[in-house]
Amino acid sequence: MSDGIKVTLVNYTKKPLETVTWAALISYWEGWETEAFERMSGKDVEMHLPRVLGYGHESILEHATLTFAIEGCSRVCSHQLVRHRLASYTQQSQRYIVLNPEDVEETFVIPNGIKEDPELLAEWKELMKKSIELYKKSVERGQHQEDARFILPQAVRTKIVVTMNLRELKHFLGLRACERAQWEIREVAWKMLEEIAKNDELKPVIKWAKLGPRCVQLGYCPEGELMPPGCWKRTREKWKTLFEG
Repeated sequence: MSDGIKVTLVNYTKKPLETVTWAALISYWEGWETEAFERMSGKDVEMHLPRVLGYGHESILEHATLTFAIEGCSRVCSHQLVRHRLASYTQQSQRYIVLNPEDVEETFVIPNGIKEDPELLAEWKELMKKSIELYKKSVERGQHQEDARFILPQAVRTKIVVTMNLRELKHFLGLRACERAQWEIREVAWKMLEEIAKNDELKPVIKWAKLGPRCVQLGYCPEGELMPPGCWKRTREKWKTLFEG
């Protein structure tokens, strides 16, 4: 059985914050030169980057990209993910996946709310098992896998590689790390943040660029009356632990 969603930061721009800072300096430093990149230090980053980002000059964040591997999410989740168009995606093909009718939770994501209702869960599992069996039967009867997959629910697990620049990542997190986002893509968003927080090179940008839900970015909740009770406090505390813990 799958252990759930796994998110891994697998690669990112070399010297990411130095790159962003060096790019920012071209705007107002008369002594800027290409060779200055090799002289950029952590001290230079701390001196300039928080201030520039504090002015709201965020286009510089586009000069650093991050690549994540996401495993175990459903296609319900990946359909939401790929709506963020300023990114690059490569996804596992359904033409080659292995389906296990004896353990449908290995093949499909089942929401916790369904698992809490034993009778409903049994019905879900039975339907999922039948969809796998019909999928396999269709292939055995000569149908192409690309056609047989039409019978599979959107709950089928997938794997996807995502590359985003820091500015688009901030936009993504602003919408998807919010408590009002669908639970699965919200989990992906927070796991991305956790991966960044574990990386000493990248961790400072969480605070400087306010990478997180929009309430963190804006200083207030734009959802207004739709904001879940207690969300503001919970979210702020959760976000602060990323760079303080």
